[in-house]
Amino acid sequence: MSKPGKPPTIKAQHTDGLPSLGVRLRHARKVAGLTLKQVAEAAGCSESLISKLENDAASPSLAMLHRLARALGSNVSELTSEDWVSEEPVLRAGARQINRFARSGNSGYIDLERVTHPQKGGLLQGDIHIIAPGMVSEMIEHAGEEMGYVIEGCLELTLGETTYLLEAGDSFHFPSNLPHGYRNPGKAVARILWVNTPATF
Repeated sequence: MSKPGKPPTIKAQHTDGLPSLGVRLRHARKVAGLTLKQVAEAAGCSESLISKLENDAASPSLAMLHRLARALGSNVSELTSEDWVSEEPVLRAGARQINRFARSGNSGYIDLERVTHPQKGGLLQGDIHIIAPGMVSEMIEHAGEEMGYVIEGCLELTLGETTYLLEAGDSFHFPSNLPHGYRNPGKAVARILWVNTPATF
């Protein structure tokens, strides 16, 4: 009886930027029956920025993309995932989609690696936030609840007026309507398993 062979190595599905975001934003806006002005007012930005985003002439920050998704009655996962619906329950290591939402200089970035399949109407969403040293997210607040676990590196998590320093092995849990954001204060990349309910990113 032969031994099972070693599974093939699969390259991560890294999406550097959001090449199809403009089309999806425009489609979601038209489905919702909203004008550029209405979306801009709901997202707290200019009408010209919405136009640029729909034409792939600009890229939003993760916080701005979240506000746009909320204005369109959607979520970031639905707007950016390569496969919008999947019945496959397993996501193999090295084969998960990774989206890059922020970049600073030649090395700074914030990536989100999908650990759950995006499902329309899904109640749960999990990602691994991969944060380069020195990178800072914007503060956001929204409906829901979230928890996380620091896999490696360190993280400054700000909840309201309080900032916590977390290291590998630490976890957190908070209501999403509390203004929150984070920063990687370390010299190494931080990786955080982050779970939201309902699906937000």
